Amino acid sequence: MKAPTVHLRFSPAVVPEAADNLRSEVRELLEETRAEGVWLPDGLSWWGRNPALSRALGDAGFIGMTWPREYGGSERSYLERYVVTEELLAACAPTAFHWFADRQIGPSILRYGTEEQKQRFLPPIARGELSFAVGMSEPDSGSDLASIRTRAERTNGGWRLNGSKIWTSYAHDAEYCVALVRTEPKSDKRHAGMSQVIIDLKNSDGITVRPIIDLPGRHDFNEVFFEDAFVPDDCLLGNPGDGWAQVTSELAYERSGPERFLTNFHLLGALVDVLDGNTSPAARREVGLLVSRLWALRAASVSVAAALEAGETPNVESALVKDLGTNFQQEVPEIVRRVVADEGVSDQGVLDILRQVILAAPSYTIQGGATEILRGIVARGLRLR
Repeated sequence: MKAPTVHLRFSPAVVPEAADNLRSEVRELLEETRAEGVWLPDGLSWWGRNPALSRALGDAGFIGMTWPREYGGSERSYLERYVVTEELLAACAPTAFHWFADRQIGPSILRYGTEEQKQRFLPPIARGELSFAVGMSEPDSGSDLASIRTRAERTNGGWRLNGSKIWTSYAHDAEYCVALVRTEPKSDKRHAGMSQVIIDLKNSDGITVRPIIDLPGRHDFNEVFFEDAFVPDDCLLGNPGDGWAQVTSELAYERSGPERFLTNFHLLGALVDVLDGNTSPAARREVGLLVSRLWALRAASVSVAAALEAGETPNVESALVKDLGTNFQQEVPEIVRRVVADEGVSDQGVLDILRQVILAAPSYTIQGGATEILRGIVARGLRLR
């Protein structure tokens, strides 16, 4: 029997005027903090890390925007948060101190956490005071989260962790990490027996963080090793065994946002700024194609944001946005490099940004899920395999 046709749900969505009105507020705050020396543009966008800027954004209500006020939020819409995110990315504002906590950890705690966990973690996240890392990938597992081996075994008053995580962004600086671990032995059901735990990285014994230096020479990624590390019962997030369902819903936030196609926006913008009226038709065509692809990705991403606003879980659509966004972001530096060479662009600012982006581009493939895993999610969602 032929399987029924399954359609992707990219319903048309637009950013409402009320949300668009936030743009000027964000721009004014960024100009003020930049003028005060709180931060300087460095082209690192959401990989840059500035706790002072995060606190300023928290004071302005730009972190935890969709959360209830009782937990420090502003009770705004996902589309309003989307606008703020776009503006931060376009300005290359260094927001990594709070980024992961705001984007995915906070919503997970809000959805699955106990009341004590919500009161304990959400308000300081919303104030820009608390930093989280995400512990998902493991050595020899890549983005195949179902194959994780880090285990948490019951002990008096909590859980004893043993294993390791890899590509754990800013684990060397973050106060906490939310990790996916095995709380039951592997079984025929690949997605069973996993749970999430909140780990205190600064005040727990048995945790070693080893740096991974990327091609541009930055220390963003880490390996994290757990050797009989203790996690108290009140730091179990959700119910034992529900980790897979929690993580898959969390990944919808991680994979679909504008950071998946706007990380290199500053490079494209810098190129357009230096091109003059004598630009060749070939260069105009190349830049026009990039801009049209960028706009199509934005339309898809806004659609996912609207679905999240409606309480849906657009996992397949999010995976597709991330996959297409990765392809786009890795092609941007190659196309810009070609245009720069053909047009004889000698602007040092453009060349410096291009060098940085070329070195960073390989890492896009693993952020938020490797390409093969994402395409598998899409294929299964469309019942193609």
